[in-house]
Amino acid sequence: MRRLIHSIQLIIVALSFQACEKEIDISYKDIAPLTVIEGELSLQGTNVRITMTTPMDEPMDTTLLTDADVTLYDLTEGTSEVLIADSSGVFTGSMAGVTGHLYELTVVRDGKSYSSRCEMAPPTDLPALEFNWIKMPYDHVAVLQVTFTDNSATDGDCFWVRLYRNGKAYMWNIVTDLHSTDGVINDIFMTSRRDLDEEDEKTALRDGDIVTASVSPISRDMYDYLEAISSDSNGPELFTGDFCLGYFLASPTLSASITFHPDEIKVY
Repeated sequence: MRRLIHSIQLIIVALSFQACEKEIDISYKDIAPLTVIEGELSLQGTNVRITMTTPMDEPMDTTLLTDADVTLYDLTEGTSEVLIADSSGVFTGSMAGVTGHLYELTVVRDGKSYSSRCEMAPPTDLPALEFNWIKMPYDHVAVLQVTFTDNSATDGDCFWVRLYRNGKAYMWNIVTDLHSTDGVINDIFMTSRRDLDEEDEKTALRDGDIVTASVSPISRDMYDYLEAISSDSNGPELFTGDFCLGYFLASPTLSASITFHPDEIKVY
């Protein structure tokens, strides 16, 4: 009975807000563009992208900036590598990450300096991928299950799971070892509807599309950062020195791919 009364109260409150609707003019303060650094060190090498934030009333500008000095330090070994911008504007290097080593990325640009440190975590195993059709009230949906292992000897492990459709960013999720069962984590993605006429192009999958999943062990700070930006917040500052946005991730990212064939997927 209490639940019913509570539900009625919520409906009354919602209706009262609806009755009082009016247009609100929100004024945004003009903020000078901020530097955004996205750096990743993997088992294969380093990639760093530098951009600037865009005012809210202007189209998104994803131009990569190359007028910077970018250096990666292996603080454990006492070595370093200067990263060079390639033809696409991405700063790259050949230094491969080593489990347990502490790394520092420094970026100097326009008289300002930014620095971030990250320790390379132990790798998980190569993820296993499986599609299934799940019946929903509105249609069948292709659900992708990404399975990988978690080190049961440690607590608080965090992971960044990213999906790519035909090589381009598609979806992502973050998960902790609270979802681990007997050292195994199953991360679930709701992807494409079967009826493509009703599906958004951003999520639609077609026969022959290749979906790649990458799994990256990450720190708790990185988890909090990703959780924040998924809620349209800047999150914790991951760089020291002058203020900037972005992250530096040292992680043994492993990937696996699956080809989407809708007629071969099991229906549940």
